[in-house]
Amino acid sequence: MTSVVESPHSNQQIAAWLRGLLTIAWADGNFDEQEKASIIAITKDQLAPGVELDALEKITPEELATVLGKHTPIAENFLRTAVIVAIADGTYSPQEDELLHQLCQALGEPEYILPALRQTLTVKEQLNFSALTPPLTHPHDVLHPLRDWLDGLEIEDPRVARFLCKMIPSQCPFERDVTLFGHKIVHIPPLCKINPLYEQLVSLRFRALSYLADDCKEDISEYI
Repeated sequence: MTSVVESPHSNQQIAAWLRGLLTIAWADGNFDEQEKASIIAITKDQLAPGVELDALEKITPEELATVLGKHTPIAENFLRTAVIVAIADGTYSPQEDELLHQLCQALGEPEYILPALRQTLTVKEQLNFSALTPPLTHPHDVLHPLRDWLDGLEIEDPRVARFLCKMIPSQCPFERDVTLFGHKIVHIPPLCKINPLYEQLVSLRFRALSYLADDCKEDISEYI
């Protein structure tokens, strides 16, 4: 799959970006080695052809910062997509929270987004983040900066756009099994009912689809 759009990012940066997103996706241990191998193959062959992904393994925050830099636009946009991947299935796990904390520190990005995530998203295994963040009297009041921050994501690379279209569910279902590349992640109730950031997910997916169709002239029927 090729694109008529020339990305402002190098293949090395996109490879690190995708490795970072997969590290987030695998953070809570929902994938076995066979499933990981399948996802790697799909990412390499369908989502990011032309990028050297032979060693598509987990990447440390420090390694990612070496490639993307600190306090850079690409680092901030990566972190936005990392948050999207963490919340795409309607849950926010302690493992994802810790990894995002490490990424914020390594990439030199502010951590104000994390308390809002801890307060508003469904937490796997019913674990309590109260020791990390005090209860909020009006939890939705703190979501506006997070929503604005997520909406600021610049979609400038077709490979990242394809990954987001695969990761984010296409519609708000009554209930469903959330899958990634054909593999079940978790069974959830309606996302629009439990995820206060669902509108940001839908908007981002639409923008990614529009970018692929309008700017990149790609056939997006497989994502609809």
